[in-house]
Amino acid sequence: MWPKSGTEGRMVIAQRPLWDPLTVRVGCEFQHQLDAAVPAIVLVRPAGSRDAEILRERWTMTPPGGYHDYVDGFGNVCRRLTFPPGYSTLSYEADVVVPGEPDPVDFNVSQALVEDLPDEVLVYTLPSRFCLSDELTSEAWSRFGYTTPGWARVQAICDYVHGFITFGYGLSYPTKTSRDVLATGNGVCRDFAHLAIAFVRAMNIPARYTFGYIPDIDVPPPYSEMDFCAWFEAYLGGRWWTFDPRNNTRRRGRIAIARGRDALDVAMITTFGYAPLASMRVIADELPA
Repeated sequence: MWPKSGTEGRMVIAQRPLWDPLTVRVGCEFQHQLDAAVPAIVLVRPAGSRDAEILRERWTMTPPGGYHDYVDGFGNVCRRLTFPPGYSTLSYEADVVVPGEPDPVDFNVSQALVEDLPDEVLVYTLPSRFCLSDELTSEAWSRFGYTTPGWARVQAICDYVHGFITFGYGLSYPTKTSRDVLATGNGVCRDFAHLAIAFVRAMNIPARYTFGYIPDIDVPPPYSEMDFCAWFEAYLGGRWWTFDPRNNTRRRGRIAIARGRDALDVAMITTFGYAPLASMRVIADELPA
């Protein structure tokens, strides 16, 4: 967690203890009641990396149907399947081992000049469907141009977005862009991420949208209903760093599912036809050691 210090709300971190790895059970269930078969792409499996080891996983589809997995252009593992007509249930569950410490921090990490950025990260400096950095450039520089380039600049953007947006289910819609979020001042976690990404990119810092699971470890009650979560990663000092403008704190047990330019690239379910959800359930719970 970020301890607060003084009236300025500056963030400091105490000496880090040794942290044991965490085992987290994650998963979800989708139910549909459809008039016709609908092809779909599903993104719910944790992204494989050196920081997340899947111990076991199980997919279940009722009634059963065919599927295959593929890797998209952003490196995400996607599952293609067809939801059948009538009532169906698709569920996924996995036990994942992740580092026990909170999201890494480096207050002194630098911001690279654009001409020194690796070719493969340049796409994350450009405007995208929901992150309209070109339209918010003047706004971004007027608000954050005084900040020190690097970590401090990205954190200043997160602080602003966290304080500016009112969170609430029902306050967003599928086509809501970063400009719409700035105009309304409300939304869900993806809207926090989209606005922050747009500002970060406008400052010539690569930023990519990320979504996944976050268990309520070290989070005081009352707890909110578990759901998928969205945050973003900024490219500083030659690597990607996690920033979370919705929670604006370093969390433990965070597990990424997919990364892309914005939510359009990494929707949990993309359907090729009308397929409203009848119900959805998400889990993300630490398992006993």
